[in-house]
Parts: sequence; structure tokens; C-alpha cells
Amino acid sequence: MVDVSILLVNYNTKKLLIECINSVYAKTSGIEYEIIVVDNNSNDGTEEAIKSTFKHVNFIQSGDNIGFGRANNLGIKSAKGNFIFLLNSDTILINNAVKILFDYMVNNKNVGVAGGNLYNAKEEPTVSFNQLMPGFINDFDVFFGGVYSRIVYGRNVFFNYSNKSMILNGYVSGADMMIRKDVLDLVGVFDSDFFMYYEETELTWRIKKENYKIASVPDAKIIHLEGASEIIKENTIRRMVKSKFLYFEKTNSKIYAKLSFYVFALTAWSRMLFYSLIGKRVLVDYWINLLKLNKIEHGAWKSVLK
Repeated sequence: MVDVSILLVNYNTKKLLIECINSVYAKTSGIEYEIIVVDNNSNDGTEEAIKSTFKHVNFIQSGDNIGFGRANNLGIKSAKGNFIFLLNSDTILINNAVKILFDYMVNNKNVGVAGGNLYNAKEEPTVSFNQLMPGFINDFDVFFGGVYSRIVYGRNVFFNYSNKSMILNGYVSGADMMIRKDVLDLVGVFDSDFFMYYEETELTWRIKKENYKIASVPDAKIIHLEGASEIIKENTIRRMVKSKFLYFEKTNSKIYAKLSFYVFALTAWSRMLFYSLIGKRVLVDYWINLLKLNKIEHGAWKSVLK
């Protein structure tokens, strides 16, 4: 056994993946770790590059683009670590983040999942966690511009970043997620029905049901080049919305799933009205497109249930 198994899922992000692995080797010390790369059948020369450059990396070829959760499940099956650290291929370690998260979890045995603070390429804070799980309160907090989370947690839902360690009511970003291996043995791995998005949230929901805590550990610092590993386009948004409805179904929230579209529609219409009043046509069009895609996926979800 090793202390931590670092899992990297890759799909056509060879350059980013190499930079990420180099940062792990450069910044990680004081623990025994292994690196496992699961490649989703990339066609950019990833396999050849990784095998020739990093002799000690365990490279697993999935043979197809099977998505985030299922690819991580392949890595977990091969992992020898007491802790599993899920790390996006579009990340770069700023400090000894893996050791910092490992030490925190060793000293806080009631914590099942922990994540660090994420930063953009300019090392400015970006979203690292959400204090709220998806649902009624979170959606209405978005509608009201984060008033609830600002009052209760001292920060709003649009800026989830902290300077001190804290236990969360919500979940950490799947871009850097350390999980106890024995907790995964207890609750199971990622639900294979999810292709991408919300799979880490659904796993967190199961872990919380076993009374484990979720923690933000800001001393662990990681750059997340968010969006660099996938071009944001219509299919991406539709996939995210589809996964949202699947999450509600999996977490026994079908009634809320039926209502969530209307809560979102209310938010979208309010944003469109506001941005039209201040002459921001680009943002009006953005919310129109989001509303259209949500309507399509909500209709598809309802049809599946029939």
C-alpha cells in the first residue's frame, strides 16, 4: 500500500496532462504516492507520450471515451493507496497540496472527502467548493444573487473560496478531491450512469449519508485551468443539465427535479430582463440559450420517466 493514489483522467489533453504530472513530481514530497492515468481513447498521442516520458506512471487505456466517473472507477480498481486523490488533467500544483490534504485527513478521521483551494492561471481564487448541495435552497440562493449563502456562510454561492479550513454542508470541486479508500469500499465508486458532471456530487451525497464530513482545506493550493480540458459548447451544457436531472433522480428528489426547471426558468427570465435593461445583449442571448437547453433536457428527462 502507498499513502495516496493520484488519479488523472485524460481525453485529448496531452500537453496539459504532462504539465500536471510534472507539477506533481516537482511539488509532492513527504508521502508515498503513485500516479495513475486513465486515458479515454485519446487520439493526440497521449499514450505514447506518457509511457515514454513517465516510466513510473501506471497508464490505463479505457479503449473508449467512457466519461469521468467510469474512467476514475478503472483507476480506483488498480489503486494501492489508502487515499484516492482525483485530480483534473488541467491542474497544476502550486505547493505540496497532496501532502497537505493527506495530513488533514489523517488528523480528521471523520472527514471522508477533502479538497484544496483552486486558482486560475493568474493565481486568482476561483470556485473550489459549494456550501450547498444541489436542490431547492441552492437554486433559490442563485435566484436571489447569493443572499442566503452570504448571510449564513459569509460568502455567496458565486465565490466559494476560503482562507481557513472548514466543514462544508455541500461538496468540493471534482477537480481536486481526496477520498478515503475505505469510504469508497463502504459506499461504492462513481455511479456509471453519469457520463460527466454531478457524478462527484452524487458520490458525495452517498458519503454524507454515512455521516462522513466534507472539508475545504485552503492550505492546499492548485491552479485549475477550468474549461481548458474541454471546449465549452452546446453539447457540454446539455450534458451538464442532463446530469443535473439524473442527480435529482438518483438522490430521491424526483419531485424537486420536476420543479427545478421552473425555478431555473424564473432565474433565467429575471437575468434576461436585467441584462436587457442595461443593454448587455450578449448576456441576454446567453441566458436565452441556457433556458432553451434546460427546457430540452427537462423534457427528455420527463419522457424517460414515463
